Amino acid sequence: MIQANIFVTSAAHRRTQGVWLLICCLLVYLMVVLGGATRLTGSGLSMVRWEPVSGILPPLGTAAWELEFESYKSSPEYQKKNIGMDLKGFKSIYWFEYSHRLLGRTVGLVFLLPFLYFLVRRRLERRMIPKMLLMFLLGGFQGLLGWYMVKSGLVDDPHVSQYRLTAHLLAAVAIYGYIFWVALGLLRRPVGMSQGDPPWLRGALIAISILVVITLATGGLVAGTRAGLVFNTFPLMGGSLVPPGYLAMEPVSINFFENVATIQFNHRLLAIATLVVVLFTAFFGIREARAVRLRQGLWLLLGIVSIQVAVGITVLLFYVPVSLAVVHQGLALLVLTVALYLTHRLSHP
Repeated sequence: MIQANIFVTSAAHRRTQGVWLLICCLLVYLMVVLGGATRLTGSGLSMVRWEPVSGILPPLGTAAWELEFESYKSSPEYQKKNIGMDLKGFKSIYWFEYSHRLLGRTVGLVFLLPFLYFLVRRRLERRMIPKMLLMFLLGGFQGLLGWYMVKSGLVDDPHVSQYRLTAHLLAAVAIYGYIFWVALGLLRRPVGMSQGDPPWLRGALIAISILVVITLATGGLVAGTRAGLVFNTFPLMGGSLVPPGYLAMEPVSINFFENVATIQFNHRLLAIATLVVVLFTAFFGIREARAVRLRQGLWLLLGIVSIQVAVGITVLLFYVPVSLAVVHQGLALLVLTVALYLTHRLSHP
């Protein structure tokens, strides 16, 4: 009877910890979406100082706002892009960046406090402790990487490095994916391949997950170079399938990171490739899979990817409206979520 009670308590702790990690996932997801909005509204350089502790409070009162505004006036962005901006305009961009940083601090607290509680009360399995320590370290690294990214736009050129922006995005995606995977392991055991399920399906889902991450990375480069504001037609670019000047820069490798024509074309190509791979995977997987939930998951994956591609084309045709572009970024992470869920389901128990 005592052993049974211990088992029930342990299972309850696992469920609690799984839900807690899913809440952390949701907050990281919101961080990615809000970060996209911050970038798209040109708000990312509005806070020129990094104050991890004291910076938790926004300016309080007119004098504090004036002081913050004066600091911003010394930045290259104000002097070269926003010269003449008034305090009201400054507040409109400041709140985006402030909210993004505040949410980052919130994610840290929502993770750290329950982790310490579970650790002190000895309610964590031994194997979970290094995993959660890694999550915390990755979160701290992401904060430092975010400031490193912002610093690139506080020098002579008020432009955030697309390399640092993409690294910041990929780090957030890695943290999100890792926490989500561990949470799934706490909430449910993998089912594994059932007899009669196509043996290739798990490999296809892993490939889709990798393809989505690579496409996300090129999306970061599109945002960092503002490549979405050129060649606003589809499917042709500059009147041809492959845009003029695709490999115009020397050396050739630099085109993939700095040539807006190359960057946008690669993002388009990867998006269409993802759709095609998902289409074939869903078509054959739904026909061959035995589990109803697995078939439903494949339908869901196909539906979200199709919507994502349609939204991406619309964003391009309408010259990157902020609201649609933010939806586009959020859907990308949702595609990865479904792909990871299905992959975990088919993992060996």
